[in-house]
Amino acid sequence: MTDGNPIIHQATRLKIMASLNKLGPDASLEFTRLKSILETTDGNLGTHLDALDKAGYITVEKLFEGRKPRTRVKATQAGRRAFVGHVAYLREIIDGGG
Repeated sequence: MTDGNPIIHQATRLKIMASLNKLGPDASLEFTRLKSILETTDGNLGTHLDALDKAGYITVEKLFEGRKPRTRVKATQAGRRAFVGHVAYLREIIDGGG
């Protein structure tokens, strides 16, 4: 049995990675859209995004459109691999392999 990923295993971070992995490899989600999908607060989402960013699993792009700040989040290649590996780990558990 493979080992689970302790960074992705946390429920909110797992949902973040699942949401980002539904997108194409070059696509991103706006912070506000991700917050809405996860039904979480700005602070809670920000904390989990920091953890994923430090692990190299996502990139966070902050820009301005006019005077309005925009934050976009995108899964990295390493993040996508880590997510796929963690999903395989969970499937092993579900299928009775561990």
